[in-house]
Amino acid sequence: MANALKSKPVLQPDKKVGHVYPFSRNAELEAKLTTLPTSPGVYKFTDHTGTVIYVGKANNLRARVRQYARGGDGRAQIRFLLAQLTDVEVIVTQTEKEALLLEDTLIKQFRPRYNIRLKDNTSYWHVKVTQHDQWPRLLLTRQIAKDGSKYLGPFHSSTAVQETLEIIRRVFPLRTCTDTVFRNRTRPCLEYQIKRCLGPCTLPVDPEDYQHQLKNALLLLEGKSRQLIDRLTRQMNEAADALRFEEAARLRDQIQAMTKTAEQQQVATPLGNDQDVFGLYREGGLIEGQVLFVRGGKLVGNLAYSFTDNEFPDTGVVAEFLSQFYQGGRFVPDEILVPVVLDDADIRAELLSERKGKKIGLLCPQRGAKLRLVEMAQENARHSFVEKRRGEEHKEKTLESLRRALHLQNAPKRIECFDISNTQGNLSVGSMVVFDECEPDRSRYRRFRIKTVQGADDFGMMYEVLTRRYQRALAEHDLPDLLMVDGGKGQLGVAVTVLRELGIAEVDVIGLAKMRTERDPFAEEVAHSFERVFLPGRKNPVVLKPNATALFLLQRIRDEAHRFAITYHRNLRAKERLSSPLDAISGVGPAKRKALLRHFGSLKRVRAAAPEALGQVAGITPALAEKIHQHLRAHPAPR
Repeated sequence: MANALKSKPVLQPDKKVGHVYPFSRNAELEAKLTTLPTSPGVYKFTDHTGTVIYVGKANNLRARVRQYARGGDGRAQIRFLLAQLTDVEVIVTQTEKEALLLEDTLIKQFRPRYNIRLKDNTSYWHVKVTQHDQWPRLLLTRQIAKDGSKYLGPFHSSTAVQETLEIIRRVFPLRTCTDTVFRNRTRPCLEYQIKRCLGPCTLPVDPEDYQHQLKNALLLLEGKSRQLIDRLTRQMNEAADALRFEEAARLRDQIQAMTKTAEQQQVATPLGNDQDVFGLYREGGLIEGQVLFVRGGKLVGNLAYSFTDNEFPDTGVVAEFLSQFYQGGRFVPDEILVPVVLDDADIRAELLSERKGKKIGLLCPQRGAKLRLVEMAQENARHSFVEKRRGEEHKEKTLESLRRALHLQNAPKRIECFDISNTQGNLSVGSMVVFDECEPDRSRYRRFRIKTVQGADDFGMMYEVLTRRYQRALAEHDLPDLLMVDGGKGQLGVAVTVLRELGIAEVDVIGLAKMRTERDPFAEEVAHSFERVFLPGRKNPVVLKPNATALFLLQRIRDEAHRFAITYHRNLRAKERLSSPLDAISGVGPAKRKALLRHFGSLKRVRAAAPEALGQVAGITPALAEKIHQHLRAHPAPR
C-alpha cells in the first residue's frame, strides 16, 4: 500500500500552531510519514484535481495518517479513498478540542466526498429569537447562522410550530414587525390596539417587563408549559390578593389559552430536565439516525436523518452526527444521551458547555431510565429505516411498471417534463420540472423566456425550449432518463426532432395528453376522460389504467410543469401591468420617472407635453426631453 502513496518530498514541518504543511504530488508520501508532527490537528486528503476528498482529526497526526498508509481501519471505502489520494495536508492545533472545531469548519467548507453528511439537515423549521435586538422578536427560519440569535427546534411540522407561534402572539404581547417598520413607526399599529404588542416602537415600555414576556414565550416553545402555567398561576393569585383584578384576569386568560392548546405527551421522565437522545440503526453502509427531544421531562418531538454508503464504525457515525447536528446556534440541552461510548466525549461536552454557558452531560447510559430512552431512540431509528426502505422499494416498483408499460429502455430514475404557457402568443414562457426517483428536485427546475418565436406557435416554442435545454445538457453531460412533454403527437414530434438533431439516442421521450370527449346526446352518460401516452413510432397512444400508480406519477409531473409555467407567466403579466412606457427610455431612471409623473400628474399628460415643457422638469435636459417626446409618440397608449 505504501508504494501507492506518491508525492514530492516534504519540507520539515514547522511547529507553529495553525501552520499548513502542503505535500506536493510527485514524490513518495511514505517518506513523509516520519516528518509528520505527533501533536493534535486536522489532516486533509486531496485527489489529483486538488479536491478535498476527506477531512479528519487526530490527537496524534503521525499515528493517524500512518494508519491509512497501512491500509486504513478496515472500512470498505478506505481502499477507494486511498486509490484517489495524491496529496495530504495537516494543520497542527494546540489541543484536541481545537482540532474538533477545525474539523467541523473544514467539513462544512469542502463537503468532502468520503465524510459523513446528514441528509435534509436544513429542511426543518427553527424558531429564531433575535436576542441582539433591544426588543427581540420570534420568527420562523430554516437556516441556522451564528448571528447572536437563539434558535429553538428543529420542528418537523411547520403547521404545528406556526400554530404555537400564533398562540404566543395572542398570549404574550411581543413585537412582530420587521426592523425597518419598527424604526419608521410614528404611532402604535393595530397590533398594539388589539393588545398583541406592547408598542415599544413609539411608547415607553419597561425592558424588564418585555423580557419577562419573552421568557414566558420561550418556556412554551421549549415544551415547558406546565412550569409556565404554574408560574402564571402564582402571579395571578398574587395579583388577585393585591386587588389588581384586571392583571389577574389577563393572567387567567393566558393560562386558559395555554391549557387548551398544550399537547398531551405520551412519555415523561421523572428527572424533568432537557435531553437530546440519539439512536442509530444500520444495515451495512445504510444508516438511520434518530433524535428524541425531551424538554422538561416530556418527549416533545423527534427527527430522523439518513446516511448512505458509509461503513464508518458506530463511534465515528455518532461523532460526526453530533458535530453536524449542533452546528450554528441550535439549542443545547442539559444532557445528551448517545448509544455508544465516544473517545472524545469529554472534549465535546466541554465545547457544548461553553456554548450553553453551563455544564452539560454527554453520556452513554448503561442502565435505568436513560438507557430506556436510548433504546427507544434506537427502535425509532429502526422503524424509520424500515419505512424508508419500504418507500424506496415502492418507488422502484413504480418506475419499473412505467418502464414495462411504455417499453422504455430503462426504468426512468430522472424525468424531465416541459410545458409552454402564453396568452395569444404574448409573454410566452416555457417550464422544465425534474423528478428524481419519483420526487420533485426543485433545485433543477428551469424557466425559459421565449426569444425567437413570435405569435401563438406552441410547436416552435417547444422546439426552442428543448433545443436550449439539451444543447446545455450535452455540454454538461447531464441527460435525464426520460423526456416528457405536455401534449400529444405534435409536441412529441418536436421533442423527437430535437433529440435526433442533437444526436441524443439514450433518452426516452413521451407525450402526455388528455383524451378529448364530446357529449353524445343519445348516450346515457358522458364517457370518462382518459390520459393518453404518446410514444415515438407508434400510431395509437397507450392508455394506462385509471388507477395505475405509474399514471398517477406522470399526471403529478405534468401538473407540476403546468403549475410552474403558469406561475412564471402570471408573474410576468403582473410585472408588465406595473411597468411604465418611461421604463424603456434609456436615461430615464426611477428618480426622473417619478419627477415627470409628479410634475405633470399622470402619464397621459406626459404624453401630451411638448419637449419644451418636459425640459422644465428637474434633471431632464433638452436632448432627453426630445428623446422622451419621440419615444412616447412612437409608442401610443393602447386603446
